[in-house]
Amino acid sequence: MKEITDIIVIGGGPAGMTACLYALRNGKSVVLIERNGIGGQIAQSPRVENFPSVDSISGSELADKMFEQITSRGAIFKFGNVESVEKEGEVFTVKTDFDTMQARSVIIATGVEHRKLNLKNEDKLIGNGISYCALCDGAFYSGEDVTLIGDGNTALQYALLLSSYCKSVHIVTLFDKFFGDASLVAAVKKRDNIKITHSLRLVELLGEDELRGLVFEREDKTRVEFPTKALFVAIGQMPDNHIFSGLVDLSVDGYIASDENLRTRTPGLFVAGDCRTKKVRQVTTACSDGAIAASNASTYIESSG
Repeated sequence: MKEITDIIVIGGGPAGMTACLYALRNGKSVVLIERNGIGGQIAQSPRVENFPSVDSISGSELADKMFEQITSRGAIFKFGNVESVEKEGEVFTVKTDFDTMQARSVIIATGVEHRKLNLKNEDKLIGNGISYCALCDGAFYSGEDVTLIGDGNTALQYALLLSSYCKSVHIVTLFDKFFGDASLVAAVKKRDNIKITHSLRLVELLGEDELRGLVFEREDKTRVEFPTKALFVAIGQMPDNHIFSGLVDLSVDGYIASDENLRTRTPGLFVAGDCRTKKVRQVTTACSDGAIAASNASTYIESSG
């Protein structure tokens, strides 16, 4: 018979690693499963300056420190892609492409992925001119001219934020209008340093090691080049929660529903971080979720005997 772990945490971002830390501090055995790199989206940020007590740190360094902290305290790390989670009686079975494990409680902290442009050299330029989070990276371009792609509420909110400290913000949309709230559209149009261009499709990123420009295509297939050192992309995020659908309730957009204690509809199954229904998705709120989920998972195990 396989050994039963107290808590399996699925996802190695800030939410998942904080969950591990709090579970360990509650005396629980913990296995952390991650399918990609440790740190999640925060690992892609060149600098993090909104984490309490830390003036400035790279996202990858912050992720490494969190990982070292939990593994030094006994967290077991397993690399793999989770294929299924099932519950029979009081025991969860988690199957990955490499292993099958059992636990008394599971915390889902799979995060979200930013919808990408799917252009050549995009991955190389992330952190070198391309950012998916104005809240995280916008201040690094204070006084600069920046470009923003997107037409929804997030893009409009990013534009307002960026315009407060950037020299100018050029919003480019694929369609001929915005799809955000009318109040946000009106606020954006009032800003003198925000320029709006509709009906352009981004087709090429210029620059090898650092972004230096963008090539767009008009509806008539002619092309136009914009020089820029900074591109903020706000074309949506995608959770990947379908494999948990038999145990949790999902929103229309695929996010996991929970109560304020981060419990899902399945007893013993908790959720933390960006993969759940919430309004603010930041590293600090992810850590908060991880602490709450792990504390309640520990209480659940103790009360279940």
